[in-house]
Amino acid sequence: MNHLEHFAQQLDVLKQQGQYREFKSNITSAAHFELNGKTMLNLASNDYLGLASQVDLREAFFDMTPVSERQMSASSSRLLTGNFPAYEQLEHNMSQAFGRVVLLFNSGYHMNIGILPALADSKTQIIADKLVHASMIDGIRLSKANYVRYRHNDLDHLAQLLLKYHSDETIERIIVVTESIFSMDGDETDLTALVALKKQHPKVMLYVDEAHAVGVRGLRGLGCAEQYNVIGDIDFLVGTFGKALASVGGYLVCEPIIREYLINSMRPLIFSTAQPPICIAWTNFIFQHQQGLQAERQSLTALSQYSQQAVKNLGYDCPSSSQIIPVIIGDTHQTVASAAYLQDYGFYVLPVRPPTVPKNSSRLRICLHHGIKNQEIQHCFSVLEQYQP
Repeated sequence: MNHLEHFAQQLDVLKQQGQYREFKSNITSAAHFELNGKTMLNLASNDYLGLASQVDLREAFFDMTPVSERQMSASSSRLLTGNFPAYEQLEHNMSQAFGRVVLLFNSGYHMNIGILPALADSKTQIIADKLVHASMIDGIRLSKANYVRYRHNDLDHLAQLLLKYHSDETIERIIVVTESIFSMDGDETDLTALVALKKQHPKVMLYVDEAHAVGVRGLRGLGCAEQYNVIGDIDFLVGTFGKALASVGGYLVCEPIIREYLINSMRPLIFSTAQPPICIAWTNFIFQHQQGLQAERQSLTALSQYSQQAVKNLGYDCPSSSQIIPVIIGDTHQTVASAAYLQDYGFYVLPVRPPTVPKNSSRLRICLHHGIKNQEIQHCFSVLEQYQP
């Protein structure tokens, strides 16, 4: 067997298991789009506020941005010649909003694979929620820290582990890693209780990823940490611009000494060409704009609460408390078939399968956004009710 035959066989196994993936054409962030001649309602995008598809926002941004400031490449890292004024302006505006200093990154993945390896040494113990995102798992594995996982959202289990490791004199710090809103289940961490638990243990630092919360939670869209008034209590508050904020990149809200330390030690930051300044300027424009979208956030919350209950009424497990609505079916082949059934009726819903989620927990992942009308999502659940595996 040659090398290519080996990989071909592995692909055949994925196809047999219903786990084969491929790129699809003509997919956009718009609320509705055409696919294979059919109008589809987009229920797979993370554009939760509908900002990425708003042409008028793009027109307003370019109208206010002179051609001389539309740099399409930084051409180097920020530490060389890539620290354009747009970066400092965005960090300043975000720092004003969060009340703490901010550091920018090229992507959420860059952020999560870089921060923990830079901060966590052999005297660090990482304790991570069982369902944290793959990027955080990769960051943990790249670090020199010891790590264990606690049962998903089980703060009692976390408390037991903290007691165990806090008494270990060889451990200087413990970093608890979690998400505020989880990307696959749509449920959330009790940040108030988590912060209270942290305050009982001087060695503990908190790392909270707000990727699916920024823009949709809090009065100004700053995330669950703003909603529950704990921004100042989380040591590493991270988030992304590539979802509700309609751009690309990641950010960290932290103490000034942590920001300075990462600039001097974080490999993906030091050795990557910085984002194009035009992207950073767009992010700044969107970040300022989204802070005033309270009505859109309230509308999305109401749509989410209706959808969570509708899924439960159909007899499916739905742990969500957010705009991410999983319909947990279990069997991979049935999940793929049900997604195809919904797509036949014009609802662009995608199946999520292992290894993205644990075995026997394949699900439809419905992502709600502000542009969806109530009658559209009601129709979607009516169609799902008719599906017979």
